Amino acid sequence: MKSVLRALAAISILLLVACSVTEKVGEKLTPYKIDIQQGNVVTQEMVAKLKPGMTKAQVRFVLGTPLITDAFHASRWDYVYRYQKAGKLTEERKLALFFDQELLQRVEGDVVAASPVTEEKNAPVTTGEPAKAAEQSAQGTAPTKEEKGFFGRMIEKIGF
Repeated sequence: MKSVLRALAAISILLLVACSVTEKVGEKLTPYKIDIQQGNVVTQEMVAKLKPGMTKAQVRFVLGTPLITDAFHASRWDYVYRYQKAGKLTEERKLALFFDQELLQRVEGDVVAASPVTEEKNAPVTTGEPAKAAEQSAQGTAPTKEEKGFFGRMIEKIGF
């Protein structure tokens, strides 16, 4: 009888210890959260192609179908883009287009248009620092000193 009680006590202790271990393991194991991309991807280059006076069809060709078209505000199109990585919002962009008589009037949002590129026929393609130096020498201007960024100013203040 004593051996049965000892065996039962040992088994119950092992079960209690196993329960406490699974709680710790359960805290470390989390479900996999996929990356979620929602809405219209709108780039700076796409926004740079927009010009006042474009028709709705032309805008739809450049940016795609708007995510939100309100029945009460037919003259406004909204393009929204959200990217969530592992359940946390990492990127969100909003762009609103306003039309007057089916023509684009203005663009509002946090996507800034890229600088327009001027192309010349049969012009050599150059990129990087040599291109800047050649462009500045052709214009007759001296190169300007590039401003320091946020981290550069912080390192300068700290004294590294």
